[in-house]
Amino acid sequence: MIRIAVLYPNADGKTFDVDYYKNTHMKLVQEKLDPLGLAGCEVDAGIAGLGDAPAPYATIGYMFFETLEAFQAGFAQVGAELVADIPNYTNIEPIIQISDYEKL
Repeated sequence: MIRIAVLYPNADGKTFDVDYYKNTHMKLVQEKLDPLGLAGCEVDAGIAGLGDAPAPYATIGYMFFETLEAFQAGFAQVGAELVADIPNYTNIEPIIQISDYEKL
């Protein structure tokens, strides 16, 4: 299983509309990628770091695919539309990490 983490780092002057992200953007992700092999998705909305530190990430979105090739093929088809939606919920440039995922 492959997990794609889309990380949105917290920083001064950055904004993130988590309601839009969860209720509109991630529904778009599912609508577009489910038929192309999306096996699931999840959202972490940051609330705090350790101690009194703020959350290092405003939000982290996850997508799951069986293979890297399935993700790459799906994203090649609909990725531009998904990326074009980013300004609707944030001014943060996301960091993407693709990982081999195994639930223990």
